[in-house]
Amino acid sequence: MLSCDLRGKTALLTGATGQLGRVMAATLADCGADMILAYHSNQQKAEELKMQLEQNSKVKVYLCQCDVTDYDAVMAMRDDIAANFTQPDIIINCAVIQYQWTTILEQPIEDYESQFRSCVLHNVNMAKAFVPHMIDQHYGRVIGINTECAMQTSPTQSAYVAGKRGMDGIMRILAKEIGPHNITVNQVAPGWTISERDRINHTEKAANYDANVPLRRRGTDQEIANVVAFLASDLASYITGAYIPVCGGNVMPRI
Repeated sequence: MLSCDLRGKTALLTGATGQLGRVMAATLADCGADMILAYHSNQQKAEELKMQLEQNSKVKVYLCQCDVTDYDAVMAMRDDIAANFTQPDIIINCAVIQYQWTTILEQPIEDYESQFRSCVLHNVNMAKAFVPHMIDQHYGRVIGINTECAMQTSPTQSAYVAGKRGMDGIMRILAKEIGPHNITVNQVAPGWTISERDRINHTEKAANYDANVPLRRRGTDQEIANVVAFLASDLASYITGAYIPVCGGNVMPRI
């Protein structure tokens, strides 16, 4: 039987304490991966997640506090991991800076700068820090979390889309540059995803959004995490350079 078997692998997840990050961490751990959880500020949530994964999935878990938009901070995280844990075979870049969406004329310049840092520099910094080890071992998985918004280009999305489209270019070029080293580079692009917050607040349904999705519903955080686990596994060993919408068909890349 086919399975996403990540036993013997170590995965580093940024944005690990976020709504989606926590589900991805649990899913990767359930597949057998030892986990490095990178978080920005929520140490309590990171420690709770570490305990959960160790108890439920019986994997090794290491915590790192890091601002992934800061090159020096990412390099310090790399050195800390190398000295005290295991270098990752898999990196999943999920962290993003949140901000208020508005029109281009009203959007502060600082928001464009923050999205460039969290979408573009985040992925560049992580590649510079952790891909050299993957090259040395002739194996690796790089997975970035993009968005359906990058294709929608709807009003008020400009700062977010600018950052994510820049990320898309970085990831496609990286896939070509490091493919000869048996390293895959892919992007998962969620739609508007149902998370723990929605379940608590009973806001899973969004009639106006759902009506335009071919599957007539929002996706769940677990459905996003399942695709990440697949791309991290050897089941996806011949997939690279892909932008994969996980949004019920709400956006469809064209040929």
